[in-house]
Amino acid sequence: MNSEDIARAAKNAFEESQLLPSSERINALNCIRQELEHRKAEVLAANAEDLKAAQAEVDAGRMSESLLKRLDLGKGDKWESMLQGILDVASLPDPTGNVTYASELDDDLELYRVSCPIGVLLVIFEARPEVVVNIAALAIKSGNAAILKGGKESQRTTVLLHNAISAGLAHTALPKKHIQSIQTRAEVASLLEMDQYIDLVIPRGSNSLVRSIQNSTRIAVMGHADGLCSVYVDEQANEAKAIRVIVDSKIDYPSACNAAETLLIHESVLETIWPSVAKALLAANVQLLCDALTLKALSSISPPPSNIQTHVQESTPASYTTEHLSLTLSVAAVPSLQAAIQFINSHSSHHTDSIVTESEQAASTFCRGVDSAGTFVNASTRFADGFRYGFGTEVGISTGRIHARGPVGLEGLVIYKFMMRSKSDKGHIVGEFGTGKKQYKHKRIDTNVLPF
Repeated sequence: MNSEDIARAAKNAFEESQLLPSSERINALNCIRQELEHRKAEVLAANAEDLKAAQAEVDAGRMSESLLKRLDLGKGDKWESMLQGILDVASLPDPTGNVTYASELDDDLELYRVSCPIGVLLVIFEARPEVVVNIAALAIKSGNAAILKGGKESQRTTVLLHNAISAGLAHTALPKKHIQSIQTRAEVASLLEMDQYIDLVIPRGSNSLVRSIQNSTRIAVMGHADGLCSVYVDEQANEAKAIRVIVDSKIDYPSACNAAETLLIHESVLETIWPSVAKALLAANVQLLCDALTLKALSSISPPPSNIQTHVQESTPASYTTEHLSLTLSVAAVPSLQAAIQFINSHSSHHTDSIVTESEQAASTFCRGVDSAGTFVNASTRFADGFRYGFGTEVGISTGRIHARGPVGLEGLVIYKFMMRSKSDKGHIVGEFGTGKKQYKHKRIDTNVLPF
Protein backbone atom coordinates (compact mmCIF):
# COMPACT_ATOMS: atom_id res chain seq x y z
CA MET A 1 0.00 0.00 0.00
CA ASN A 2 1.22 3.50 -0.74
CA SER A 3 0.75 6.39 1.69
CA GLU A 4 -2.54 7.52 0.20
CA ASP A 5 -3.93 3.99 0.40
CA ILE A 6 -2.94 3.84 4.07
CA ALA A 7 -4.54 7.19 4.85
CA ARG A 8 -7.72 6.37 2.91
CA ALA A 9 -7.98 2.98 4.63
CA ALA A 10 -7.66 4.69 8.02
CA LYS A 11 -10.44 7.15 7.17
CA ASN A 12 -12.67 4.33 5.94
CA ALA A 13 -11.96 2.30 9.07
CA PHE A 14 -12.84 5.28 11.25
CA GLU A 15 -16.15 5.85 9.46
CA GLU A 16 -17.07 2.14 9.54
CA SER A 17 -16.42 1.93 13.27
CA GLN A 18 -18.69 4.79 14.32
CA LEU A 19 -21.83 2.68 14.65
CA LEU A 20 -20.18 -0.05 16.71
CA PRO A 21 -21.14 -0.18 20.41
CA SER A 22 -18.70 0.83 23.12
CA SER A 23 -18.64 -2.78 24.32
CA GLU A 24 -16.93 -3.84 21.10
CA ARG A 25 -14.11 -1.38 21.71
CA ILE A 26 -13.62 -2.80 25.19
CA ASN A 27 -13.59 -6.29 23.73
CA ALA A 28 -10.89 -5.20 21.28
CA LEU A 29 -8.69 -3.93 24.09
CA ASN A 30 -9.01 -7.19 25.99
CA CYS A 31 -8.15 -9.18 22.87
CA ILE A 32 -5.08 -7.05 22.23
CA ARG A 33 -3.89 -7.52 25.80
CA GLN A 34 -4.24 -11.29 25.47
CA GLU A 35 -2.25 -11.31 22.24
CA LEU A 36 0.52 -9.29 23.86
CA GLU A 37 0.66 -11.68 26.80
CA HIS A 38 1.05 -14.62 24.41
CA ARG A 39 3.82 -12.85 22.49
CA LYS A 40 5.81 -11.43 25.42
CA ALA A 41 8.93 -13.54 24.94
CA GLU A 42 9.02 -12.81 21.20
CA VAL A 43 8.57 -9.06 21.69
CA LEU A 44 11.19 -8.78 24.44
CA ALA A 45 13.67 -10.77 22.33
CA ALA A 46 13.18 -8.26 19.52
CA ASN A 47 13.55 -5.43 22.02
CA ALA A 48 16.87 -6.90 23.16
CA GLU A 49 18.06 -6.80 19.54
CA ASP A 50 16.98 -3.17 19.27
CA LEU A 51 18.85 -2.36 22.47
CA LYS A 52 21.99 -4.07 21.23
CA ALA A 53 21.93 -2.10 17.99
CA ALA A 54 21.16 1.12 19.85
CA GLN A 55 24.09 0.60 22.24
CA ALA A 56 26.39 0.38 19.24
CA GLU A 57 24.99 3.71 18.03
CA VAL A 58 25.61 5.25 21.46
CA ASP A 59 29.17 3.90 21.51
CA ALA A 60 29.75 5.45 18.11
CA GLY A 61 28.39 8.80 19.28
CA ARG A 62 25.39 8.72 16.97
CA MET A 63 22.71 8.29 19.65
CA SER A 64 22.21 9.81 23.10
CA GLU A 65 22.13 7.81 26.32
CA SER A 66 18.72 9.30 27.12
CA LEU A 67 17.26 7.88 23.89
CA LEU A 68 18.74 4.47 24.66
CA LYS A 69 17.16 4.41 28.12
CA ARG A 70 13.71 5.09 26.67
CA LEU A 71 14.02 2.09 24.39
CA ASP A 72 14.15 -0.69 27.00
CA LEU A 73 10.73 -2.37 27.23
CA GLY A 74 11.93 -4.98 29.73
CA LYS A 75 13.25 -2.52 32.30
CA GLY A 76 11.58 -2.72 35.72
CA ASP A 77 7.82 -3.04 35.46
CA LYS A 78 7.50 -1.33 32.07
CA TRP A 79 5.98 -4.38 30.34
CA GLU A 80 3.48 -5.01 33.13
CA SER A 81 2.61 -1.30 33.28
CA MET A 82 1.98 -1.30 29.54
CA LEU A 83 -0.47 -4.19 29.84
CA GLN A 84 -2.10 -2.70 32.92
CA GLY A 85 -2.55 0.52 30.99
CA ILE A 86 -4.72 -1.33 28.48
CA LEU A 87 -6.98 -2.59 31.26
CA ASP A 88 -7.10 0.85 32.85
CA VAL A 89 -8.16 2.44 29.57
CA ALA A 90 -10.75 -0.27 28.98
CA SER A 91 -12.32 0.38 32.40
CA LEU A 92 -12.63 4.13 31.92
CA PRO A 93 -16.02 5.65 31.03
CA ASP A 94 -16.77 5.96 27.33
CA PRO A 95 -15.68 9.50 26.36
CA THR A 96 -17.97 9.56 23.32
CA GLY A 97 -21.72 10.17 23.12
CA ASN A 98 -21.81 12.38 26.21
CA VAL A 99 -24.07 15.43 26.13
CA THR A 100 -22.20 18.48 27.42
CA TYR A 101 -24.85 21.06 26.52
CA ALA A 102 -28.54 20.77 25.72
CA SER A 103 -31.11 23.43 24.95
CA GLU A 104 -34.72 23.65 23.83
CA LEU A 105 -34.69 26.28 21.09
CA ASP A 106 -38.45 26.12 20.50
CA ASP A 107 -41.32 23.82 21.35
CA ASP A 108 -40.23 20.40 20.09
CA LEU A 109 -36.88 21.71 18.76
CA GLU A 110 -33.87 20.46 20.74
CA LEU A 111 -30.14 21.07 20.38
CA TYR A 112 -27.47 18.79 21.86
CA ARG A 113 -23.68 19.14 21.99
CA VAL A 114 -22.32 15.58 21.96
CA SER A 115 -18.74 14.34 22.39
CA CYS A 116 -17.36 12.41 19.43
CA PRO A 117 -13.99 11.10 18.14
CA ILE A 118 -11.59 13.38 16.30
CA GLY A 119 -11.12 10.99 13.36
CA VAL A 120 -7.77 9.72 12.09
CA LEU A 121 -4.67 10.27 14.20
CA LEU A 122 -1.12 10.21 12.83
CA VAL A 123 1.22 9.57 15.75
CA ILE A 124 4.98 9.86 15.25
CA PHE A 125 7.29 8.95 18.11
CA GLU A 126 10.88 8.08 18.95
CA ALA A 127 12.39 5.25 20.96
CA ARG A 128 9.66 4.31 23.44
CA PRO A 129 8.10 1.20 21.85
CA GLU A 130 5.31 0.99 24.44
CA VAL A 131 3.82 4.11 22.86
CA VAL A 132 2.45 1.83 20.11
CA VAL A 133 0.27 0.07 22.65
CA ASN A 134 -0.58 3.21 24.63
CA ILE A 135 -1.79 5.08 21.57
CA ALA A 136 -3.63 2.11 20.13
CA ALA A 137 -5.53 1.61 23.39
CA LEU A 138 -6.52 5.26 23.66
CA ALA A 139 -7.46 5.49 19.98
CA ILE A 140 -9.65 2.40 20.12
CA LYS A 141 -11.39 3.39 23.35
CA SER A 142 -12.09 6.92 22.06
CA GLY A 143 -13.31 5.71 18.67
CA ASN A 144 -10.42 7.12 16.64
CA ALA A 145 -8.42 5.35 13.93
CA ALA A 146 -4.63 5.70 14.11
CA ILE A 147 -1.54 5.45 11.95
CA LEU A 148 1.61 4.92 14.03
CA LYS A 149 5.26 5.60 13.14
CA GLY A 150 7.96 4.60 15.60
CA GLY A 151 11.64 5.43 15.47
CA LYS A 152 14.04 3.24 13.51
CA GLU A 153 15.85 2.46 16.76
CA SER A 154 12.81 0.50 18.02
CA GLN A 155 11.61 -0.92 14.70
CA ARG A 156 11.99 -4.62 15.55
CA THR A 157 9.95 -4.14 18.72
CA THR A 158 7.24 -1.93 17.28
CA VAL A 159 6.63 -4.23 14.32
CA LEU A 160 5.89 -7.13 16.67
CA LEU A 161 3.74 -4.97 18.95
CA HIS A 162 1.70 -3.86 15.95
CA ASN A 163 1.37 -7.47 14.79
CA ALA A 164 -0.09 -8.33 18.20
CA ILE A 165 -2.53 -5.42 17.95
CA SER A 166 -3.63 -6.51 14.47
CA ALA A 167 -4.09 -10.08 15.67
CA GLY A 168 -6.21 -8.84 18.55
CA LEU A 169 -8.39 -6.71 16.26
CA ALA A 170 -8.95 -9.71 14.00
CA HIS A 171 -11.08 -11.24 16.78
CA THR A 172 -13.41 -8.22 16.87
CA ALA A 173 -15.86 -6.30 14.71
CA LEU A 174 -13.49 -3.34 14.41
CA PRO A 175 -12.03 -2.87 10.90
CA LYS A 176 -8.58 -4.45 10.55
CA LYS A 177 -7.15 -1.12 9.33
CA HIS A 178 -8.33 0.72 12.45
CA ILE A 179 -4.74 0.73 13.76
CA GLN A 180 -1.96 0.77 11.15
CA SER A 181 1.78 1.28 11.30
CA ILE A 182 4.31 2.71 8.86
CA GLN A 183 8.09 2.43 8.84
CA THR A 184 9.69 5.11 6.68
CA ARG A 185 10.21 8.86 6.80
CA ALA A 186 9.03 9.07 3.19
CA GLU A 187 5.65 7.70 4.27
CA VAL A 188 5.48 10.28 7.06
CA ALA A 189 6.30 13.11 4.64
CA SER A 190 3.52 11.97 2.30
CA LEU A 191 0.95 11.52 5.07
CA LEU A 192 1.64 15.00 6.45
CA GLU A 193 0.21 16.38 3.18
CA MET A 194 -3.03 14.39 3.38
CA ASP A 195 -5.29 16.64 5.39
CA GLN A 196 -8.28 15.23 3.53
CA TYR A 197 -7.80 11.96 5.44
CA ILE A 198 -5.81 12.75 8.59
CA ASP A 199 -7.33 14.95 11.27
CA LEU A 200 -4.62 15.31 13.94
CA VAL A 201 -0.86 14.75 14.10
CA ILE A 202 0.72 13.90 17.45
CA PRO A 203 4.54 13.92 17.50
CA ARG A 204 6.29 12.51 20.57
CA GLY A 205 10.04 12.86 20.76
CA SER A 206 12.87 15.33 20.49
CA ASN A 207 12.62 19.05 19.98
CA SER A 208 13.87 18.65 16.41
CA LEU A 209 11.25 16.01 15.61
CA VAL A 210 8.34 18.08 16.92
CA ARG A 211 9.52 21.29 15.25
CA SER A 212 10.02 19.48 11.96
CA ILE A 213 6.48 18.06 12.06
CA GLN A 214 4.97 21.41 13.01
CA ASN A 215 6.69 23.07 10.06
CA SER A 216 5.76 20.37 7.54
CA THR A 217 1.98 20.10 7.60
CA ARG A 218 -1.33 21.93 7.36
CA ILE A 219 -2.88 19.34 9.68
CA ALA A 220 -3.38 20.33 13.31
CA VAL A 221 -0.45 19.25 15.52
CA MET A 222 -0.79 18.47 19.22
CA GLY A 223 2.23 18.07 21.45
CA HIS A 224 5.21 19.80 22.96
CA ALA A 225 8.71 20.45 21.67
CA ASP A 226 10.53 20.72 25.01
CA GLY A 227 10.17 19.62 28.60
CA LEU A 228 11.77 22.50 30.46
CA CYS A 229 10.31 21.93 33.93
CA SER A 230 11.27 23.94 37.02
CA VAL A 231 11.08 23.62 40.79
CA TYR A 232 11.03 26.80 42.88
CA VAL A 233 12.06 26.75 46.57
CA ASP A 234 10.09 29.49 48.27
CA GLU A 235 11.22 31.51 51.28
CA GLN A 236 8.70 29.57 53.37
CA ALA A 237 9.73 26.13 52.14
CA ASN A 238 10.22 23.11 54.39
CA GLU A 239 13.76 21.77 53.99
CA ALA A 240 12.97 18.05 54.14
CA LYS A 241 10.07 18.50 51.75
CA ALA A 242 12.26 20.49 49.36
CA ILE A 243 14.91 17.77 49.26
CA ARG A 244 12.37 15.02 48.55
CA VAL A 245 10.54 16.92 45.82
CA ILE A 246 13.64 18.26 44.05
CA VAL A 247 15.62 15.02 44.08
CA ASP A 248 12.67 13.00 42.79
CA SER A 249 11.88 15.59 40.12
CA LYS A 250 15.44 15.29 38.82
CA ILE A 251 16.59 11.70 39.27
CA ASP A 252 13.46 9.52 39.06
CA TYR A 253 13.72 9.43 35.26
CA PRO A 254 16.10 12.17 34.03
CA SER A 255 15.40 11.61 30.34
CA ALA A 256 11.64 12.11 30.71
CA CYS A 257 10.00 15.32 29.54
CA ASN A 258 8.56 15.91 33.04
CA ALA A 259 11.93 15.74 34.83
CA ALA A 260 13.09 19.02 36.38
CA GLU A 261 15.74 20.89 34.38
CA THR A 262 15.86 24.14 36.40
CA LEU A 263 15.93 24.81 40.14
CA LEU A 264 15.11 28.29 41.46
CA ILE A 265 16.11 29.21 45.01
CA HIS A 266 14.70 32.16 46.95
CA GLU A 267 17.63 34.30 48.08
CA SER A 268 16.55 34.13 51.73
CA VAL A 269 17.21 30.35 51.87
CA LEU A 270 20.55 30.33 50.07
CA GLU A 271 22.46 29.74 53.32
CA THR A 272 19.93 27.37 54.90
CA ILE A 273 17.92 25.09 52.62
CA TRP A 274 20.00 25.34 49.44
CA PRO A 275 23.20 23.70 50.82
CA SER A 276 21.18 20.73 52.08
CA VAL A 277 19.41 20.39 48.75
CA ALA A 278 22.73 20.63 46.89
CA LYS A 279 24.30 17.91 49.07
CA ALA A 280 21.37 15.59 48.35
CA LEU A 281 21.62 16.24 44.61
CA LEU A 282 25.38 15.73 44.58
CA ALA A 283 24.93 12.50 46.51
CA ALA A 284 22.66 11.40 43.66
CA ASN A 285 25.43 12.23 41.15
CA VAL A 286 23.63 15.28 39.72
CA GLN A 287 25.72 17.89 37.91
CA LEU A 288 24.83 21.41 39.08
CA LEU A 289 25.12 24.44 36.79
CA CYS A 290 24.89 27.36 39.21
CA ASP A 291 24.59 31.12 38.88
CA ALA A 292 26.88 33.37 40.94
CA LEU A 293 24.73 33.51 44.08
CA THR A 294 23.95 29.79 44.33
CA LEU A 295 27.59 28.98 43.52
CA LYS A 296 28.87 31.26 46.28
CA ALA A 297 26.49 29.74 48.82
CA LEU A 298 27.97 26.29 48.25
CA SER A 299 31.37 27.45 49.48
CA SER A 300 30.02 27.32 53.05
CA ILE A 301 29.33 23.57 52.94
CA SER A 302 31.58 21.84 55.47
CA PRO A 303 32.85 19.29 54.90
CA PRO A 304 32.42 19.71 51.15
CA PRO A 305 31.01 16.74 49.20
CA SER A 306 33.72 14.66 47.54
CA ASN A 307 32.40 15.43 44.04
CA ILE A 308 31.76 19.14 44.46
CA GLN A 309 34.73 20.10 42.29
CA THR A 310 33.71 17.85 39.41
CA HIS A 311 29.93 18.22 39.64
CA VAL A 312 29.45 21.96 40.26
CA GLN A 313 30.07 24.43 37.48
CA GLU A 314 29.12 27.99 36.63
CA SER A 315 26.00 28.28 34.49
CA THR A 316 25.56 30.23 31.27
CA PRO A 317 22.39 31.90 29.94
CA ALA A 318 21.87 28.87 27.70
CA SER A 319 21.75 26.59 30.75
CA TYR A 320 18.24 27.80 31.55
CA THR A 321 16.79 27.06 28.12
CA THR A 322 18.40 23.64 27.75
CA GLU A 323 16.53 20.37 28.18
CA HIS A 324 19.38 18.33 29.66
CA LEU A 325 17.59 14.95 29.72
CA SER A 326 20.35 13.73 32.03
CA LEU A 327 21.59 14.10 35.60
CA THR A 328 22.24 17.81 35.06
CA LEU A 329 20.32 20.62 36.74
CA SER A 330 20.53 24.38 36.14
CA VAL A 331 20.25 26.45 39.34
CA ALA A 332 19.54 30.14 39.89
CA ALA A 333 18.67 32.43 42.79
CA VAL A 334 15.67 34.76 42.66
CA PRO A 335 14.77 37.62 45.02
CA SER A 336 11.02 36.98 45.22
CA LEU A 337 8.10 34.76 44.27
CA GLN A 338 7.14 37.19 41.52
CA ALA A 339 10.67 37.01 40.12
CA ALA A 340 10.44 33.20 40.12
CA ILE A 341 7.16 33.33 38.20
CA GLN A 342 8.63 35.76 35.66
CA PHE A 343 11.74 33.60 35.26
CA ILE A 344 9.71 30.45 34.65
CA ASN A 345 7.32 32.12 32.22
CA SER A 346 10.21 33.50 30.16
CA HIS A 347 12.49 30.43 30.24
CA SER A 348 10.29 27.34 30.53
CA SER A 349 8.44 25.36 27.86
CA HIS A 350 5.14 25.74 29.77
CA HIS A 351 5.06 22.03 30.57
CA THR A 352 5.06 21.51 34.37
CA ASP A 353 6.48 23.58 37.23
CA SER A 354 6.38 23.12 40.99
CA ILE A 355 6.73 25.30 44.09
CA VAL A 356 7.94 24.08 47.49
CA THR A 357 6.31 26.23 50.16
CA GLU A 358 4.33 26.15 53.39
CA SER A 359 2.51 29.36 52.42
CA GLU A 360 -1.02 28.94 51.06
CA GLN A 361 -0.84 32.42 49.56
CA ALA A 362 2.46 31.70 47.79
CA ALA A 363 1.11 28.40 46.50
CA SER A 364 -2.02 30.08 45.14
CA THR A 365 -0.03 32.88 43.52
CA PHE A 366 2.41 30.46 41.92
CA CYS A 367 -0.25 28.14 40.51
CA ARG A 368 -2.17 31.02 38.97
CA GLY A 369 0.80 33.08 37.86
CA VAL A 370 2.88 30.40 36.16
CA ASP A 371 1.65 29.94 32.60
CA SER A 372 2.19 26.19 32.25
CA ALA A 373 0.05 23.14 31.55
CA GLY A 374 0.77 21.87 35.08
CA THR A 375 1.47 23.89 38.24
CA PHE A 376 2.17 21.86 41.38
CA VAL A 377 2.61 22.56 45.10
CA ASN A 378 5.04 20.45 47.13
CA ALA A 379 4.91 17.68 44.55
CA SER A 380 7.41 16.28 42.07
CA THR A 381 7.12 17.40 38.45
CA ARG A 382 7.28 13.69 37.57
CA PHE A 383 3.60 13.39 38.50
CA ALA A 384 2.74 15.07 35.17
CA ASP A 385 1.74 11.87 33.47
CA GLY A 386 -1.52 10.46 32.13
CA PHE A 387 -1.20 7.17 34.02
CA ARG A 388 -0.53 8.96 37.30
CA TYR A 389 -3.43 11.33 36.65
CA GLY A 390 -5.75 8.35 36.30
CA PHE A 391 -6.18 8.60 32.53
CA GLY A 392 -5.14 4.96 32.06
CA THR A 393 -2.30 6.10 29.83
CA GLU A 394 -1.63 9.14 27.65
CA VAL A 395 -1.29 9.93 24.00
CA GLY A 396 1.27 12.59 24.91
CA ILE A 397 1.58 15.90 26.72
CA SER A 398 0.33 19.08 25.13
CA THR A 399 1.59 22.57 25.91
CA GLY A 400 -0.77 24.10 23.37
CA ARG A 401 -3.48 26.67 24.02
CA ILE A 402 -6.48 25.01 22.44
CA HIS A 403 -8.38 21.73 22.65
CA ALA A 404 -6.16 19.82 25.13
CA ARG A 405 -3.41 20.75 27.58
CA GLY A 406 -1.14 18.74 29.85
CA PRO A 407 -1.19 14.92 29.78
CA VAL A 408 -3.70 14.01 27.08
CA GLY A 409 -5.87 10.99 27.80
CA LEU A 410 -9.22 9.97 26.43
CA GLU A 411 -10.89 13.35 26.89
CA GLY A 412 -8.19 14.96 24.76
CA LEU A 413 -9.01 12.60 21.88
CA VAL A 414 -12.62 13.64 21.51
CA ILE A 415 -14.23 16.80 20.22
CA TYR A 416 -17.95 17.39 19.79
CA LYS A 417 -20.67 17.77 17.25
CA PHE A 418 -24.04 19.50 17.50
CA MET A 419 -27.14 17.40 16.99
CA MET A 420 -30.54 18.98 16.49
CA ARG A 421 -33.91 17.24 16.49
CA SER A 422 -37.34 18.60 15.64
CA LYS A 423 -40.29 16.63 16.97
CA SER A 424 -42.82 18.91 15.26
CA ASP A 425 -45.20 17.34 12.77
CA LYS A 426 -44.11 19.90 10.18
CA GLY A 427 -40.44 20.09 11.07
CA HIS A 428 -38.78 23.44 11.86
CA ILE A 429 -37.59 26.18 9.50
CA VAL A 430 -35.59 29.33 10.24
CA GLY A 431 -38.07 31.51 8.29
CA GLU A 432 -40.58 31.24 11.13
CA PHE A 433 -38.30 33.13 13.56
CA GLY A 434 -37.44 36.82 13.77
CA THR A 435 -38.94 40.24 14.46
CA GLY A 436 -42.70 39.96 14.68
CA LYS A 437 -42.44 36.18 14.44
CA LYS A 438 -41.58 33.36 16.79
CA GLN A 439 -38.79 33.94 19.34
CA TYR A 440 -36.23 31.38 20.47
CA LYS A 441 -36.76 29.90 23.96
CA HIS A 442 -33.12 28.86 24.63
CA LYS A 443 -34.25 26.85 27.63
CA ARG A 444 -31.58 24.60 29.09
CA ILE A 445 -32.29 20.87 29.15
CA ASP A 446 -30.81 19.05 32.15
CA THR A 447 -29.34 15.87 30.69
CA ASN A 448 -26.01 14.27 29.81
CA VAL A 449 -27.55 11.53 27.69
CA LEU A 450 -28.68 11.87 24.09
CA PRO A 451 -32.38 10.82 23.97
CA PHE A 452 -32.27 9.46 20.43
